[in-house]
Order: sequence, then C-alpha cells, then structure tokens
Amino acid sequence: MTLRFVLDPDLTPELREEIVVLWTAVSNAGGAVGFVPPVQVAEVRAVAERHFADLGTDRLLAGYEPDGRLAAVLFVEDMRFGLMDHWRMLKRVMVHPDFQGRGYGAQLLAEAERVARGWGLDGLRLTLRGGHGLETFYGRSGYVEVGRVPGAIRVAPGDDRDDVTMWLDLRA
Repeated sequence: MTLRFVLDPDLTPELREEIVVLWTAVSNAGGAVGFVPPVQVAEVRAVAERHFADLGTDRLLAGYEPDGRLAAVLFVEDMRFGLMDHWRMLKRVMVHPDFQGRGYGAQLLAEAERVARGWGLDGLRLTLRGGHGLETFYGRSGYVEVGRVPGAIRVAPGDDRDDVTMWLDLRA
C-alpha cells in the first residue's frame, strides 16, 4: 500500500493529538524518538508542542493511509543559520507500530528526499540512537554514517548508546 503524503498539513487540534498519540505509541513500542518506554501521552505532548511551535520555520511531513488514518510523520528542521541553509535535519522519523513492516518508513524517507530535492537542497541529515540497527534501515535509503559519539545517549543507568549521525547527499 502507498501512503498519501501532505507537507505542512493544517495543524488542527485533532492532528496535534494524532501526532502525540502516534509518537507515544512509537516510543512505547521501543522506537528511539526521544523517550524511553514507558512514556505517557502528557510527557510526549510537552515535547511535541515545542516542535509544533517551530512549524513555519521547520516543516512537517505526514503520511496517511488510504482511509485517512495518520500512519507516519517526520519533522524537517531548518538549521536557522545561513551557512547551513543548503541542507536540513530530519527529526522524529516515525511510523505508527500498527503500520510497521509495510514499507512505510522507506516511503516516508523517499518522500522527504523528493521534497528536499524540490527545494534544491544538497543534503539531509539525521541522528539516531545506536543499538537498534537503524543504521542498516537508513542505509537502505542511501544514508551514510558520517559520525558517532560513543555513549552520548543514556537511556538508563549503565545503558549508554551511541549518538549516530547519518547523511544523505542529494548532489549526486
């Protein structure tokens, strides 16, 4: 199945809540999107509201099932610095657990790449929490590891994970 993508959808109260619920579900399923399970909707909402406040400068890409259900989202962060205006950072790349295994993550990344190329960008950057095998997932979409800070993310006492930076060169 193919998702229908909307760049900068109308951020209604209903969509805000859908994103918060999706983000909470992804986090509680073990997704590395800023939280460690178990996490409550209120905790996610507080962080999500900060992301929502930055929209306009930053952008939101939403992927919908044919029946209209929100299945995937990511934020495209503007670096807010002229010398870095030729690339963007992808943040909170998420597919709802109910829809994982359908190729929606790859579709979401492909759409982000299509949009970025349309904007004339030279690259996309993202960071990930090591220990989940995400380097392989992003690598299948053309991202290359360009940096790693060992043990930079402490998910629990005695459980430190690498902060991994990946880059998609759009100049090729």
